[in-house]
Amino acid sequence: MKTSDDLKALLQRIDHKGYPTYKDTRGSYRFDGYVLNIDHVQGDPFASPSKLSAVIPGSTAGFPSSLFDLPHKRIALQDHLTRLFAKKLESFNFKAKGSGKSGLISVSRCGQEILSRTALSMDPSSGNLSVHFEVGFPARGRTIAAFELIKILFDFLPECVRSSFYYNRLNKRVIKEVADLSEDQQYIREQLPKLGLCAFVADGSILPRESGVSSRPMKQAVAFHSPDSLKVTLNLPHHGPLTGMGVPKGITLIVGGGYHGKSTLLKALELGVYNHIKNDGREYVITDDTAVKLRAEDGRSIKNTDISLFINNLPNGKDTSSFSTEDASGSTSQAANVVESMEAGTSLFLIDEDTSATNFMIRDELMQRVVHRDLEPITPFIERVQGLYEDHGISSIIVAGSSGAYFQVADHILQMDRYVPKEITAFAKEEAKAFPLVTLPEKMPENPSFCRIIQSNRSFTKNGRNKLKTLGKDAFQINKETVDLRYTEQLCDAEQTTALAYALLYAQLHLIDGRKDLRQIVEELMRIIETKGLAAILDCGYVKSNLAEPRKQEVFAAFNRYRKL
Repeated sequence: MKTSDDLKALLQRIDHKGYPTYKDTRGSYRFDGYVLNIDHVQGDPFASPSKLSAVIPGSTAGFPSSLFDLPHKRIALQDHLTRLFAKKLESFNFKAKGSGKSGLISVSRCGQEILSRTALSMDPSSGNLSVHFEVGFPARGRTIAAFELIKILFDFLPECVRSSFYYNRLNKRVIKEVADLSEDQQYIREQLPKLGLCAFVADGSILPRESGVSSRPMKQAVAFHSPDSLKVTLNLPHHGPLTGMGVPKGITLIVGGGYHGKSTLLKALELGVYNHIKNDGREYVITDDTAVKLRAEDGRSIKNTDISLFINNLPNGKDTSSFSTEDASGSTSQAANVVESMEAGTSLFLIDEDTSATNFMIRDELMQRVVHRDLEPITPFIERVQGLYEDHGISSIIVAGSSGAYFQVADHILQMDRYVPKEITAFAKEEAKAFPLVTLPEKMPENPSFCRIIQSNRSFTKNGRNKLKTLGKDAFQINKETVDLRYTEQLCDAEQTTALAYALLYAQLHLIDGRKDLRQIVEELMRIIETKGLAAILDCGYVKSNLAEPRKQEVFAAFNRYRKL
């Protein structure tokens, strides 16, 4: 392996040469305390920045194994160190001068959620750290500014590495708090099924966010306080006793006036499938990690999906046990979303009346009398919600602001009053007696079919010429075909979207053989990610795009929304 002196000498030799000469620097170099890898060099100062990585031996980093011996603690520690590194790099960003992206130095930007990322990984057996980041190699016009890059690699970067990844230079109390919080969050997740709960919201949580474009907690917001009837106290390993609202399995209805916090509570539960950092306000909002937010999704494609649980006897005679369309309506899209979520293994549906198709959610008694059931192909969700729980073990948390029909089928009813929840189950049930009962079916129909065999798409090639592009958090393009994920609302980071694009490409090239069904393919894909790491789906020798791990439910969602599958 070459040394840092070799790299410095090389850079001095190529100073003022044409920019492509920078490619001679690719390779590995031993610095004091770590190995620097120059994995990919940009071809132009205005192109995407160069990809670098640093490997710090566990003996040098010095983190006690007790901080990373379990997956949830390791992910929390990786997340914390990535944040420290990003903050340190920011202080040196563009301090080296030049044209284009010269002097840029960056790593993944972490949000409020704690995610497993390729930006930084820690080997669970050795404690070795591997961090991947980007550097804009400096140029004057289109000639090499080698001494500016020397400044980055020999002055800025060593300081960033030492102050971010050396345990003896970090605040040990803060590091322990990160590990302790991850253990407490994991403990709550493990307790949910044992206590018959699908979610937990701690007293004192701050659920409102700063703004529509900021996920930070709102200042001076009303703190959450559990109603006495749903109050649960958990004795956490580090925090000790923690009291909050336990949402029981079954059907829970959230009602209340506009702007009283119904959707805010549901949004916190949606993102409660992820752990959150300290002081986020939602660090003790923990939801069943298989939960799926359901909504109408007009215009999406549906491929060979059995939606007969909800839709039958269409006027055009179309088969709903293997339904396909390129332009779904609100009701058919929401029906497909329910069945696809069942296929993905969810145990909890999260539904907001505001983003649902009305005719999918409810047909009141008057409408049933005027338009006879035989003339309506849609069986609304209200007629299936109890059977979904009793026969499939799938709970539902539903926000309703205008229709009281769900009072009759709900097990628990919460009213949000100025962001404070009150249980009104008995009162609402009593009031509902004065209104006609919605006609419910005597039993659930047969289980939907999930045996959807996936065929390979011939437009994919194994020569590396497949084009992938991430369009923010909401979509990605793969060989010019856009996969729209804007209504997959539990995606919280654009790096998750990038990972979904690579996961789809990897499956097309390696897993889809015309014999496996979708569930088998996704399960195999998730097994590869779990055993080999997220970078295994990149199909190259370096991390060319930083990725964040998506849940299995979002992997299913991406496959189901790819129109050419």
